[in-house]
Amino acid sequence: MKLGEVDEITGPRVAPYAVHDLSQIPSPALLLFRELIEANIDEMIRVAGSAARLRPHCKTHKLGPIIALELVRGITKHKCATIAEAEMLALAGVRDILLAYNIVGPNIARVIQLVEQFPGLELIVTADHPQPVAELSRAISSRTSAVKIGVLLDLDSGMQRTGLPPGEAAIALYTQISQAPGLRAAGIHLYDGQNHQREIGERISAVTHCWNLAKQFAAELESRGLAVPAIVAGGTGSFPVYAAIQDARLELSPGTVVLHDQGYSETYADLKFTPAAALLTRVISRPTERRVTFDLGYKAVASDPPMASRLILPALPDAKIVLHNEEHLVLETPGICDLQPGDACLAIPRHICPTTALHEVVYVISQGRLETTWQVAARRRTLSI
Repeated sequence: MKLGEVDEITGPRVAPYAVHDLSQIPSPALLLFRELIEANIDEMIRVAGSAARLRPHCKTHKLGPIIALELVRGITKHKCATIAEAEMLALAGVRDILLAYNIVGPNIARVIQLVEQFPGLELIVTADHPQPVAELSRAISSRTSAVKIGVLLDLDSGMQRTGLPPGEAAIALYTQISQAPGLRAAGIHLYDGQNHQREIGERISAVTHCWNLAKQFAAELESRGLAVPAIVAGGTGSFPVYAAIQDARLELSPGTVVLHDQGYSETYADLKFTPAAALLTRVISRPTERRVTFDLGYKAVASDPPMASRLILPALPDAKIVLHNEEHLVLETPGICDLQPGDACLAIPRHICPTTALHEVVYVISQGRLETTWQVAARRRTLSI
């Protein structure tokens, strides 16, 4: 059997993704490799310098069992993007949660309910506009419980997705937050998702510019008597750059690194993380000698990358994606391929975050064997709140 070939007994032969006996796992399925996840968490702590500096984002995996692996390693501060993710974190035992999203409409009542439902929960949200801040404060003030919610001012460092640029409007908003009943000015949120420089020197320069914006803005706030307890900064690409900065207020918030993916592996060669998730797929048709059709449509793998680069199959490194539909993936190989219907392969997704959200359950592989399954609870928009 050649490197990369598979069968239903021995499974994929491409290290470190060997799986013995795939017969009980239906496809398409998302497999998570426990030892690789744990190694990625340990590497995240090593890069940060200590677990106390981290506030990792859970959006990539949305899984309570992974939060448990982080908690046992001393990572007590966590970050999320949805109220369902925040509830998942709270259910997992996290009591310091940043919901990095501007809260509006019915979600105002939901975040208050979240704090009331979990005693001792320190919840922080983000804001970049005075109206939702005022509405959140009024809603808290109308409750009989002694709820207090932290608010980070969302600072725009150039991405122009959310946030205010440094200036008088941002100062006025932070002042409003610090004076609003029921709210606590918790500091600054700085997400620089525009920084995708492959060359580390260029990335260091760009990220340092963003950090200097935040640091200077924090100094201006403090000069006006406004405390800035924390600056939550960065994502996966900028993580090692921020990690090299020594500032007691700085909290590091990588996310994808826990599972990692093919996209970040190619973009950031300096990051020493390993993709810990793979998709199990099986051949369902052989339309021609050089074409292979798998049961891995874009309802099972993220489709935001261009079609040709949505995934790689280590067993077919030279194959090209020629068609991708809801439930079908068609690859063309340079020569005659001997895969037959029912044969299994593993695929590494280019973008793992939306891929995880497409699966209700993941299959956990440990030491090459199926260990258990985990429900991806926070893929839903609501849990109980």
